[in-house]
Amino acid sequence: MYKIGIIGHAADVLCFSPLGFTVFESENAENAGTVLKNAVKSGEYAVLFITEDLAADLGEEIDRYKNDPLPAITVIPGRDGGKGYGLANIKKAVERAVGADILK
Repeated sequence: MYKIGIIGHAADVLCFSPLGFTVFESENAENAGTVLKNAVKSGEYAVLFITEDLAADLGEEIDRYKNDPLPAITVIPGRDGGKGYGLANIKKAVERAVGADILK
């Protein structure tokens, strides 16, 4: 059975542990990139969530896996709220799938 993981600052992600998520605490983008690579390489995860503040610095790393069927990598807002990076990624994915920007 596949797992769900979340990568982010401790204050943003620890609350997901009781829900059964594998929690990866990461305080900087460099560490988050290493965690992401290892999680994808393990083949254990169907979904990986990454907080926006870290994902903004990992754009190329995340894009490397966008065409892979698993894991689905989703950017979520952190404790400080959304900064628009996650929504921009969703818009790009929808545009790629549909062929037009339908989320204007």
